[in-house]
Amino acid sequence: MEKLVFDGRVRPAAAADLDVIAQMVSQLAQHHGDVATVTRDELARDILGPQPWVRVLLAEERGDVVGYAALYPMAKMQFGARGMEMHHLYVAPEARHKGVGKALTLASETLAHALGCRFLTVGTHPRNTVAQGIYRTLGFDPLDPPGPRFQVTIDA
Repeated sequence: MEKLVFDGRVRPAAAADLDVIAQMVSQLAQHHGDVATVTRDELARDILGPQPWVRVLLAEERGDVVGYAALYPMAKMQFGARGMEMHHLYVAPEARHKGVGKALTLASETLAHALGCRFLTVGTHPRNTVAQGIYRTLGFDPLDPPGPRFQVTIDA
């Protein structure tokens, strides 16, 4: 069987991409048994502008967006270290097993480096051993669990 190879580019998201990003976010949420409620306006607020809350990179092949990575800033203040969390990594079903995820991950590392970050983190479902193996192959080290975490809802 011939192995397919990603023959495209990875680029930052732009305003014209909001609808396709919303669609992919919804598909990723559905894959995880969730329902995306994010609106186009909320995406615009969060990913566009001079200081975006979330950085989104798109994988594009022959003019079609086939995947995305969404990253947000983190810090290890005690070490003076900035980092990024790759919060979402999504590849459209028809583009999987072609290196799109690898290209998005490497582009995420490049973006984090350009922003002065010293680390990039990503999480996987505990049973997703395929993704875990891929991240290890790309040089990611496993992290210890962060321990109990808590959340409080803040009314808008």
